[in-house]
Amino acid sequence: MPYYFAYGSNMNPARVEARIGATESVMSGILEDHVLRFDKASRIPGIAHANVAVSLGDRVEGALFRLCEPAQIELMDPFEGFPHDYRRQRRTIATEQGAIEAWVYIAVPERIRPALKPAREYLAHLLAGEPFLSADYHARLQAVDAVDGLDDAALAVLGLSRHGPR
Repeated sequence: MPYYFAYGSNMNPARVEARIGATESVMSGILEDHVLRFDKASRIPGIAHANVAVSLGDRVEGALFRLCEPAQIELMDPFEGFPHDYRRQRRTIATEQGAIEAWVYIAVPERIRPALKPAREYLAHLLAGEPFLSADYHARLQAVDAVDGLDDAALAVLGLSRHGPR
């Protein structure tokens, strides 16, 4: 079965289901020797989306979705801006069941910018992944400096709303 590892706003299972339909299951996963960054430029100046980068000794926690069929990952591509914003790559994810190969979206170098912050509404989707994260990792996400006060039009461009994750 194919797997998809989400470390950003798609850690919210409701968001994934709305985007690609039901998945067989979801569990905790860890991408070893990588670090979570908010350095992928969004369509709103100064606002970031999540990204991962190689960083020996670090780890990124997230949600590992078991897809119902291989082609289901292609349904996620437009939401991730594949291939212009993110590339879809295979990575080994550590789980309680052992190592599992999964698709992971990693920002293309041309879209990475320094000094960006996520929108508060975007960060809420990451926090909705709490069931898949350690308490320490979730606390670190809660402490991320985020941008408040985006208007409804900006949120719509980012695919977000004031109503928060569902």
